Amino acid sequence: MKIGIPRALLYHRYAVLWETFFRELGFETVVSPRTNKAIQDIGEHYAVDENCLSSKLFFGHVAALEGKCDAIFVPRIADFGKDGIMCTRFEALYDICANTFREKGIRFISCEVDVHMKKTENEAYIGLGVSLGKTRPEAEAAWKKAHAAWEADLHAKMIKQEEALASTDKIRVLVAGHSYNLYDEYIGIPILKSIRRLDALPVCADAVDLQQAQIDSRKLCKDVPWTMSRELLGAVEKYHDQVDGIVLITAFPCGPDSMINEMIIRRVKDRPILNLLLDSQDASAGIETRLESFIDIIRFRKEVQKNG
Repeated sequence: MKIGIPRALLYHRYAVLWETFFRELGFETVVSPRTNKAIQDIGEHYAVDENCLSSKLFFGHVAALEGKCDAIFVPRIADFGKDGIMCTRFEALYDICANTFREKGIRFISCEVDVHMKKTENEAYIGLGVSLGKTRPEAEAAWKKAHAAWEADLHAKMIKQEEALASTDKIRVLVAGHSYNLYDEYIGIPILKSIRRLDALPVCADAVDLQQAQIDSRKLCKDVPWTMSRELLGAVEKYHDQVDGIVLITAFPCGPDSMINEMIIRRVKDRPILNLLLDSQDASAGIETRLESFIDIIRFRKEVQKNG
């Protein structure tokens, strides 16, 4: 059995976990191609206007897997208990895909994480393994190896970023956005590359201890319900004193981000902030111009501070 994984949304957060899990179960995985204009266009065809750009890209990646696998993995993730809820798109994603592509004959497989309904993450994946014909001990072993590999990968990413911060005197810019925006080849990676071309260091907000970020977020706001938004706030709190400016990345029209970004802009007064709202009409040249102006402002401020 060959399992397809769309290279969008939570893939950029859980790629190591998912690919390790299925490999340990003995299944082959195929990941959709990197995002391009064609994938964006087909995603817009299947999406409704109210879907955020990130969701539209996801549908494009699902379409790109048609005929290339036996089933496509689309998890349903509602919440992680006391650590907060997910955006409703992640809870509804499986049902939306199953209905949107129902005439294509695509088989979807899923697992459901909803701690408030006593559906824990580990039991969700173990149950998925069993549903795919494996024994419970086999599924448990695959989950343990997959989760350990995911934690090790996140830790390595944090260490690499800390080392980069410690070894450079370049302008440092915290790029605060969800991993599915930061690392998408079409909408996020060009931003990181542009910052590097401007001789600055992009500091990615997802390279944090996720549990500690939940705690740190309360220093900025105690009442944010969305777990991934709280992680972003925690990253801002963690890296605030180590960066010279903050770039906020949002895929239009994300509701949670619109509130969180406004909160950051209002409460973080001592760092320049650039708010980049990405949609399917954005031209890369416009974004590069805004980034260039932003870095110039930071350089000017640093010169003024240096010269008293």
